[in-house]
Amino acid sequence: MGAGIGFSIRGGAVIDGTEVLAITVSRRSSLTVGDFIALFNVVLFGFAITLISIETAMYSMLTYLAASKTVDFIINGVEEYIGVLIISSNSADVRTQIISKVGRGVTVFKTDKGYNSTDTEFSDGGRVIFCVVTRLEVTKLLLEVEKIDPKAFVVQHSIKDTKGGMIKKKTSALGI
Repeated sequence: MGAGIGFSIRGGAVIDGTEVLAITVSRRSSLTVGDFIALFNVVLFGFAITLISIETAMYSMLTYLAASKTVDFIINGVEEYIGVLIISSNSADVRTQIISKVGRGVTVFKTDKGYNSTDTEFSDGGRVIFCVVTRLEVTKLLLEVEKIDPKAFVVQHSIKDTKGGMIKKKTSALGI
């Protein structure tokens, strides 16, 4: 069900009014199409509990939760982007390793004060590396960082969209 909805939306069509509303809401908020579909159906089946059995409503909710994740996967593709911040006392070597082994560009921020991976305060010359990779490349990136500095501090966060740089732009018929 989720794949059918996802492929329909990717192709520029919708199945019912829920998808139209989901697309509109996703353009104006941080909710994805799948998140809105899941939320809408959980609320709908929450009210349906009074009319049908709780077991049936719960199975229906579970079905739509799984379908909503599939919708997001089909619409956004396998290349979900992850932003990675790396704080390392060997930032120059880590930067070189990421560029050569992972094949991604990096941005290096100079910091005024902070703590390095050995819990030693530094007041000048600290560096923070920022890199954007696909979800599938995160493990490779972490392995390469660990080869250079096993004590590096690494923060990962999801990125909704990217533009320019070394990232391929995803296209969609509906501009999602």
